[in-house]
Amino acid sequence: MQQENRRLAAILAADVAGYSRLMAADESGTLARLNQLRSEVIEPKIAQFHGRIVGSAGDSLLVEFTSALNAVQCAVETQDELSGRNASLPEEGRMAFRMGVNLGDVIPERDTIHGDGVNIASRLEKLAEPGSVCIGRNIYDQVKSKLAYTYADLGEQRLHNIPEPVHVFRVKSSNAEVSGSPALLAKGTLALPDKPSIAVLSFQNMSGDPQQDYFADGMVEEIITALSRMQWLFVIARNSSFAYKGRAVDVKQVGRELGVRYVLEGSVRKAGNRVRITGQLIDTATGAHLWADRFDGELEDIFDLEDRVTASVVGAIGPKLEQAEIERAKRKPTGNLDAYDYFLRGMAGVHRWTKESNEEALPLFYKAIEIDPSFASAYGMAARCYTERKASGWMIDREQEIAETARLARRAGELGMDDAVALCTGGIALAFTVGDVEDGAALIDRAIALNPNLAWAWLSSGWTKVYLGEPAGAIACEARAMRLSPQDSHLYQMQTATAGAHFLAGRYVEAASWAEQALLGRPTYMAALRFLAASYAMIGRQEQAEKTMARLRDLDPALRISGLKQLVPFRRPEDHAKWADGLRKAGLPE
Repeated sequence: MQQENRRLAAILAADVAGYSRLMAADESGTLARLNQLRSEVIEPKIAQFHGRIVGSAGDSLLVEFTSALNAVQCAVETQDELSGRNASLPEEGRMAFRMGVNLGDVIPERDTIHGDGVNIASRLEKLAEPGSVCIGRNIYDQVKSKLAYTYADLGEQRLHNIPEPVHVFRVKSSNAEVSGSPALLAKGTLALPDKPSIAVLSFQNMSGDPQQDYFADGMVEEIITALSRMQWLFVIARNSSFAYKGRAVDVKQVGRELGVRYVLEGSVRKAGNRVRITGQLIDTATGAHLWADRFDGELEDIFDLEDRVTASVVGAIGPKLEQAEIERAKRKPTGNLDAYDYFLRGMAGVHRWTKESNEEALPLFYKAIEIDPSFASAYGMAARCYTERKASGWMIDREQEIAETARLARRAGELGMDDAVALCTGGIALAFTVGDVEDGAALIDRAIALNPNLAWAWLSSGWTKVYLGEPAGAIACEARAMRLSPQDSHLYQMQTATAGAHFLAGRYVEAASWAEQALLGRPTYMAALRFLAASYAMIGRQEQAEKTMARLRDLDPALRISGLKQLVPFRRPEDHAKWADGLRKAGLPE
């Protein structure tokens, strides 16, 4: 094979999302549907844009183009037509494709091609959501000013077996939301709710000190919390609005991706004892600025500054809102600014969900409690740290840590009866970590009553319903959480709870599909791996079940059937027995 045979090409890689699941459910029907879509939609589009199929195995396709524009246009128009066809079908009859496009050097060999350009295209396809197209930076630079599509910047991504990170963009087809994929329904273009809706983006830290990011992020989180208490508003959760942090964003695109009418953006400057907050409210439909202002004050006035920002936003969105609702939305979590500063530093770590950040955050919450023993949210967030420790297998002294979790969680509930964050974090800690499911569920229900916009509360409520054996309620709660936070970094937890609910209901194919989606977001999430292994075993996919179990036991070598009751507090014996039976069939020893 000679070097001079190399050539530059645009490569399109495509496959069917959840193909193994579809084949397990209906092998002949799935094959017939795939062949129909290839002959009626995909291959005619490839011919229209002068592409050449250079690889085809099972559900996958590899296509070579001499033009980057042709490759991307072919991919997007194909997705549009496929999505249009899916819209007319029942959910079980839909078939969604993922596509990746890359520009690179290829080596021809008979009727196929090889090289890193091909490998990267295949990895980009794996990153794409069902119904969408992912492209590399080299393709984006060729098409961004020539094709009028929507491009979402996904940043640099580490791709399997590719040494250098690749800058990735998502090109969204106009009808992507109809594909019926769980992940796409959560992350695609979303319809506006039936009431005013807003996302508060992360504020820019103007202090000149990156170490002050936690302070700017904390200000935004407090504003989101205050807005969330407005029953007539639909407020996107912090984890989804912060997905845009550090990026130059198009507010119209943010509005489409999060399904909101308004976006609030701004900046925070902290210098000595002085604080300045600036904000601007934008209508995502038109890009018009509805309101902009600047708020200056002393550090001890920080809660008043937050309240003034909130009141101004609310006044711009709902001019007839009674002032009493604004007053009810105000919340001073603590009267001690030192305690509040430690709390904000802890919050900066707890969202990352890593062992290192957990170990950093927990003592910061304890310090906040030491300074202000009545700080309810600090108790709740400390309890949440222990919840992360149990979920991730980081506990060292299990008995002592569970007892401490119970103390913290109950104290959060006692002190925070009007604090949704304290109630929610304390509630899930009681339910999952301590095993007091009913008491934990009651705290979470009160959190939702106080703040129906709190995505974490809906996520936690869904998990408690899984534990209590209420799968329909669990699925509804997780759907609500995903709508409130469609780009949440913890989406995998919502998907895993949904998988668990389908498993308990005996819908093992659906359970496997949701668990697979969760593992795309966090491949080492053990709760998802456990439900996936059990689901595969229950539908007779023994090889996949055993492979999943091997991954699981690599992460947790001590896992045994005898220890399962310590992991998930199922209230109904039949639920635990079904789960244990699935894991046993997948190869988990007694």
